[in-house]
Amino acid sequence: MAIWKQAPDLERINAWSDNTLMQVLGIRFTAIGEDWLAGTMPVDARTHQPFGLLHGGASVALAETLGSTGALLTLDPEREVAVGLDINANHVRGARSGVVTGTAKALHLGRSTQVWEIRIANEEGALVCISRLTMAVVPRRAVVR
Repeated sequence: MAIWKQAPDLERINAWSDNTLMQVLGIRFTAIGEDWLAGTMPVDARTHQPFGLLHGGASVALAETLGSTGALLTLDPEREVAVGLDINANHVRGARSGVVTGTAKALHLGRSTQVWEIRIANEEGALVCISRLTMAVVPRRAVVR
């Protein structure tokens, strides 16, 4: 059974990235399942660290983008929104080029918190980074003016 309260429309979701960090990093949402959301990010000059490897912060930006968007899609945006509370990441393999794909899946969808696991893999499917994101669910009026 799908967990989404909002229509999982990739074109609409990708449009949310206009004029944001996600656009600068080249992050694109690519697929949505019943209980997961996936997106890609290029491994290039925009996302490299000085030694030519994928920057850990770029991986974390992809993870937070996927988990935060997933969280938002499970809520009624007229009543509530999700904001990041905590994120951690383990970088397990380097990447120098190509594209990485992140897949976010909800581990816990509560009234006041959500926990998401985001797995980022290279083009061969090997794990590059695994992240856990905790979101706080708050009334819309608390963050939107």
